Amino acid sequence: MDRPFSSILVVGPSWVGDMVMAHSLFQILRQHHPDAAIDVLAPAWSEPLLTRMPEIRRTWPLKTSHGQLGLATRWRTGRSLRSQHYTQAIILPNSFKSALVPWWAAIPLRTGYVGELRWGLLNDARRLDTASLPRTVDRFVALGLDRGATLPAPLPVPRLTVSPNSVDAAQARLGLHHSGKPILALCPGAEFGPAKRWPEEHYGRLASRYAARGWRVWLFGSERDRSVTARVRVLSGSDCADLAGRTTLGEAVDLLSLASVVVSNDSGLMHVAASLGRPLIALYGSSDPGFTPPLSAQATILSLGLPCSPCFKRVCPLGHTNCLRQLEPEWVEERIDAVVLQR
Repeated sequence: MDRPFSSILVVGPSWVGDMVMAHSLFQILRQHHPDAAIDVLAPAWSEPLLTRMPEIRRTWPLKTSHGQLGLATRWRTGRSLRSQHYTQAIILPNSFKSALVPWWAAIPLRTGYVGELRWGLLNDARRLDTASLPRTVDRFVALGLDRGATLPAPLPVPRLTVSPNSVDAAQARLGLHHSGKPILALCPGAEFGPAKRWPEEHYGRLASRYAARGWRVWLFGSERDRSVTARVRVLSGSDCADLAGRTTLGEAVDLLSLASVVVSNDSGLMHVAASLGRPLIALYGSSDPGFTPPLSAQATILSLGLPCSPCFKRVCPLGHTNCLRQLEPEWVEERIDAVVLQR
């Protein structure tokens, strides 16, 4: 890669997990362009993640809601970015609308996959070879390399940084005091849909067992997950700290960095936990661990691999979600205990 880039704009994805995985791309860009400024255009919610990635100079919030075309907003954003004189844009989403801002910003090199009606918007349009780039992270990193270049092996893994002061402040605001006891962090939600969620009663049984052994149990999730975490807490019959909807995304990152073990569905918080290097048990049902695995040597993937999975559906089309329901809490407990013994 001998082309000089003074500044690069990356159009970021719209999901927490994908944004975490994009950190591998940002590290590759820094390695190949050590003097270039790397900025990211992304939804405003992603700023707490991006500020924990040292390669990023600044973020530009895209003020449109998820799925909204927002032509006027994108046009104004693109025109305003012309003054930044970016030398390249890398567009990670495959949608038509995601390529509009770099085009309106008159960025001379606009790189992305062919995607949805984007021939006129991209001038470095690449066809995606899913066989050679099976994982989302592979596809992101490939866009930061010259066309046809071989991916580095191993890829740099996402690594979010946390500040001890921020961790202490989050604990103090939420009244969390673990007194040196081990912390079991449970992430029972999944934004995509219920087909990715391990049953609440399974999480409840797991929480009950570790609370009885003297562990602190913290439940994580967004505002949308509050009904799920509330039910897990009730089913556990224990004094879990239900943090769903009570933390900012940044606070969730900071608090997860304290976890002794994290148990999570395939979700954004799963990728956050992996990026923090925490011991992680990742539970897969309707999704494919070969496509979006947790990028960490500390992660253990549990998947039954039933003939009907992965189906990639939001709701189980067979009505039973056996791919997760038949994954017993005792099996997860065995993996947790194995992790603890290894440390």
